Amino acid sequence: MHRSYWVAAAALSLAIVAAIPLGQPAAVAVATIVFIGGGLPHGAYDIALLRRTITLGRAQLALAVAGYLVVAVGMAALWMTLPLVALILFLAVAAVHFGEDWQMLDEPLLRVAAGAAVIAAPTLGHPADVARLFVALSDDRAVLLTQLVTAAAPVTLLVTSVGIAIAWKDGSRQWAAAMAVCLVLLVVAPPVAGFALFFVFLHSPRHLRQTRAQLGPMPRLRWLATGVGVSGAAILGWSALQWLAPSAVDPNLTVQAFRLLAAVAVPHLLLSRWVERRLASNHQHRRGSALSGTGSL
Repeated sequence: MHRSYWVAAAALSLAIVAAIPLGQPAAVAVATIVFIGGGLPHGAYDIALLRRTITLGRAQLALAVAGYLVVAVGMAALWMTLPLVALILFLAVAAVHFGEDWQMLDEPLLRVAAGAAVIAAPTLGHPADVARLFVALSDDRAVLLTQLVTAAAPVTLLVTSVGIAIAWKDGSRQWAAAMAVCLVLLVVAPPVAGFALFFVFLHSPRHLRQTRAQLGPMPRLRWLATGVGVSGAAILGWSALQWLAPSAVDPNLTVQAFRLLAAVAVPHLLLSRWVERRLASNHQHRRGSALSGTGSL
């Protein structure tokens, strides 16, 4: 586990002990900037991974990018028209995506439950803050959604505890220790601060390392430029909504940030899962070819 996580976790812990008002608007704004600026780039390599998986011509690449944008714009439109539906979809996608960190759990439903623990844990320590955030993201009916998430929290945390024990037993002790500390801080810290710790310092680096390994031949400068460029384009595109539909855009920075995250999370999950299946299929094909070659000797 990278030392930056432990530094961030220690800093957040000290801030809580020192009773620094992390739930105040200025502190929430800082945490929002951290989770967008530090977390958004880990999904910036989807198209590059797609090109790595299959050979794409210009027309095919344009079609793939267009499909990605259509899904993202569709999610943005859902926020403007049916925000409660968009919020439920976002939470479901987040649970599935965060569950991908728990490959040591064989059952997919258990992985989703462990992913949902990141969402559910803050409702135990700060239910009113989570309810206010959910309501700001959608409407007053989100209070009931918060209650449902709170009710599910003990189960998700129990499943995650099992995952931590399995990870520790299997040798992934740094991950297990980091996740255990993170869950405690997700309960104790204000929701946005706790989420920023998990998303930027625990979840995103794990996926960035995997992506970097899959895109090994990509030059480092191009790697950095892709992350910054695509993330910046996403932020600029979302900001353009303020000009195109100013009445539909909430002025709250944190609300905008979570909605932006949801807009890119849905196509990111769909494409990343397709790429993973394609890479696994290619690996099995190469392995089968190698075994056939060996058998023919």
